Amino acid sequence: QVQLVESGGGLVQAGNSLRLSCADSGRTSSRYAMGWFRQPPGKEREFVAVISWSGFSTNYADSVKGRFTISRDNAKNTVYLQMNSLKPEDTAVYYCAARIRGFIGTMPSEYDYWGQGTQVAVSS
Repeated sequence: QVQLVESGGGLVQAGNSLRLSCADSGRTSSRYAMGWFRQPPGKEREFVAVISWSGFSTNYADSVKGRFTISRDNAKNTVYLQMNSLKPEDTAVYYCAARIRGFIGTMPSEYDYWGQGTQVAVSS
């Protein structure tokens, strides 16, 4: 069973970088597409990035293209989100999620397992 745990969040100044990690202690997520989503304060959860099980296909929200990079290490059952040039509007709780069936997706409803989230706060 997929068991996701995010880490790497924190408080940073605008322009700086953070790398989020999502580890699957169930050691099954290497077979699945993995996505990152975020939920800003008072807003709905939104898509950030997704990567196919092989790592060959990725997709990004327009708001993070060119600044964020998603990657995975299937040997470690871990997915990463490298976030550069952070902006105050990137402030949110970031969640990773696993999609059991289907290819890469951008809707939260397409994902089957979720982590507990990690807080990212970007100050101006």
